[in-house]
Amino acid sequence: MTTVRVATYNIHKGVQGVGPLKRLEIHNLVRAVATLQADVVCLQEVRAFHRRLQRRFGHWPAGDQAQFLAPPGYHVVYRTNAVTRHGEHGNALLSRFPVLAHGHQDVSDHRFEQRGLLHVSLAVPGGAGEVGATCPPVRTLHVIVVHLGLIHASRERQVEALGRFIDQSVPADASLVVAGDFNDWSERLHEPMAALGLHTAPRSRVPTYPSRWPLLPLDRIYARGVAVRALSAPHGGGWGRWSDHLPLVAELALP
Repeated sequence: MTTVRVATYNIHKGVQGVGPLKRLEIHNLVRAVATLQADVVCLQEVRAFHRRLQRRFGHWPAGDQAQFLAPPGYHVVYRTNAVTRHGEHGNALLSRFPVLAHGHQDVSDHRFEQRGLLHVSLAVPGGAGEVGATCPPVRTLHVIVVHLGLIHASRERQVEALGRFIDQSVPADASLVVAGDFNDWSERLHEPMAALGLHTAPRSRVPTYPSRWPLLPLDRIYARGVAVRALSAPHGGGWGRWSDHLPLVAELALP
């Protein structure tokens, strides 16, 4: 059995506040991501660039936010979901494990919200190897990073699109994790996710939003062929300032 620590975190584009009180938090988020000590970090609302904010904040990091947030030695995959007037944003995955392949699927439900799925397959060491093998055994872990819509009917259709994508892109016997911001404050998506064979941990209601006074479990980690152990969300300290969400962390047991 191999244990993998997975986190999901909506970083709110690395910026908090509004108007003249807007502040850049991306440098604090570097420390936050490192503190999670996760093998795999699924990120939402990540920016590659934003021309107006780059001019406003002189200490805006060079390069895209996904690369900037990655701990040393981690592999990075980023794909854009939404293009805006001054920039864009999307989903990212940071991994301690090598990346085998990656892809992206647009699941936008209407023209007012641009949404996508980021699919990454990882080579995770461990498991049963062949007798006499000289290389350490590895198994493939598929991870899909999601950020679903604000309207429940849209989220239902996006879960249906997720199911079609899984059927086409993930082998039926493969270990699969789906993590991200589900925007499912009414907790109505557990059943359609279960219909896809995706389950989360028992007693899994962990509020992550809003970060200062978390009430709603918007962020989720589901899995198929993998046991999701107890979920947790760090709080206190600066977690309520760095993003409007708290991160969600799970320990996964790969057979």
